[in-house]
Amino acid sequence: MSFGQGGPGWGPGGPNTPDWNALAEDAEATRARKRRWLLLGGGALATVAVAAIVAVAVISEGNGSPSDTPSSALPTPEDLPSSPAQPEPTFNTEAPPPPPNPHDYISDPKKDTAPLSTKTLFPVKKIKVNGRTFTRTATDSTKNCASLARGKLGPILTANKCREMHRATFTRDGIAITVGIAVFDSEAAAKKARDDAEPNVAPLPGGGTPEFCRASACRASANALGRYAYFTVSGYLNGTDVTEEETKARTAGLDVAKYAFLKIRQRGEAQAQAAATDPARNG
Repeated sequence: MSFGQGGPGWGPGGPNTPDWNALAEDAEATRARKRRWLLLGGGALATVAVAAIVAVAVISEGNGSPSDTPSSALPTPEDLPSSPAQPEPTFNTEAPPPPPNPHDYISDPKKDTAPLSTKTLFPVKKIKVNGRTFTRTATDSTKNCASLARGKLGPILTANKCREMHRATFTRDGIAITVGIAVFDSEAAAKKARDDAEPNVAPLPGGGTPEFCRASACRASANALGRYAYFTVSGYLNGTDVTEEETKARTAGLDVAKYAFLKIRQRGEAQAQAAATDPARNG
C-alpha cells in the first residue's frame, strides 16, 4: 500500500512504521473540528428554540389583546342579553278639579262661615292705601242695620234684608271717613242696596274724633262685592263743606272704600284657600 502526498507519513523505524506523533495531532485536529460544529449546531438549535418560545409568547399575548381579536369574534348587539322590559309610565288623564273660586265664599252664606266682626274687618290701628296712611279711631257693629244709616238708606237696608252692619272711622290730615260694611243673604241683595243707596251711612265719632258731617256737606260713596255692600262718608273735622271741586275728602273716602273692598276680597281668598287644603270644607 502506498499514500500520496498529504497522507499520513511513516516515521523512523522503516517505511512500515507509523508516525505516531503525526497521527495524534491529526486525531486531535479532527476532534476539535467536531466540537466546533457541535457547538455551532447547538447554538443554532438554542437560537431556534428561543425564537420559538418568543413566538409562542407573542402569539399567546396576542390572543389576550382585544386589538388582536378578529372582528368576527366580537359579540354583536344581537348576541348580547336583552334588558328586562321596563314598565311604561302611566299618567292620570283625568283633569284635576279647578281651585275654589274666592268669590263663591263671599257670595254664599253657606260657604261664608269665617268669623265676621270689626276685629276681622278692621284689625289694625293704622292702614296704608295708595301710599297714604290713616288712623282708625272708632268701630261698632249692629244687627239693626237701619239704625246706622241716614235718610233713605235705612229703609233700603231693611228692604234688602241686611243681616248686620260693621262700621269704622279713620282720620287723616283733618279729614274723617266712616265706612260701613253691610252683610246680606245674597249678592243680588247687596247690589240692590248699593244701587238704591241715598244719602249714606251715619258718621261714627269717638276715640278722639268729634262729630262730623252733621252740619256740613260731605262726600258719600257706595259699592258692593259678593253679598257685602260698603258705604263711606268723608268730610272735614273743622266743619268745612265738601264742594264738587274739592278732591281731598273725595280721595280719602275712595282710599278707605278701597280698603273695605280689599278686606272683603281677602276674606273670600282665605276661605277658598282653606277649602283647597281641606276638601271637606269645600261644600
